[in-house]
Amino acid sequence: MTLAAASHGFLSPTGVEIAFLLVGLVTFGAAVVTVTTRQLVHAALWLVVALGGLAVEYLLLTAEFIAWVQVLIYVGAVVVLILFGLMLTRAPIGRSPDADSGNRWAALTVAVASAAALVWVVVDAFRTTWIDLDGPAAGSTAVTGASLFQNWVLPFEALSVLLLAALVGAIVLSRKAKAARAGEAPPAKTSPFGASSSGTSPSGASSSGTSQTGGVR
Repeated sequence: MTLAAASHGFLSPTGVEIAFLLVGLVTFGAAVVTVTTRQLVHAALWLVVALGGLAVEYLLLTAEFIAWVQVLIYVGAVVVLILFGLMLTRAPIGRSPDADSGNRWAALTVAVASAAALVWVVVDAFRTTWIDLDGPAAGSTAVTGASLFQNWVLPFEALSVLLLAALVGAIVLSRKAKAARAGEAPPAKTSPFGASSSGTSPSGASSSGTSQTGGVR
């Protein structure tokens, strides 16, 4: 087995590595469609695909706890919250021209700069980090739970407050829109002949016009 592991090289990838690459490509494509589509509901659904692809990547990296947390929190809670926000604010179901601000190049520049900064921070932070393969798995429930609720409990609680604020904001926006629609006066009805509907029928208007013509004659 040691000889087989030593003979394994870059040009002979394993099945797990091939699956990791393919799932990564699908996830990247779903993320691109999420930020380029003009249909808000479709963007939320493609976000489900992107986050689900990340969960599969975590499974392939033997981080099963992170994978299920990705599914339960992000796919099962965050995306559902986004869909509820779209429904509560009565967002358009079809294509929305307002979803494209026209600043695509500025957004692309910011995205590339953010990605480069994130990659640099991660590489610099884990440059000298070594994983003990003989110890407990790094992605197991015990190790991740202890690290989360001992070292990262404040960001965890801040995220829950952020999600609650997003839900409350969606409810407030929906109530304001409902109050604005209730305060609007009903539009005035007009007759087919252009006169306002003040109780005069079109037939009555034509008869009075006829009598006036008869009186002139």
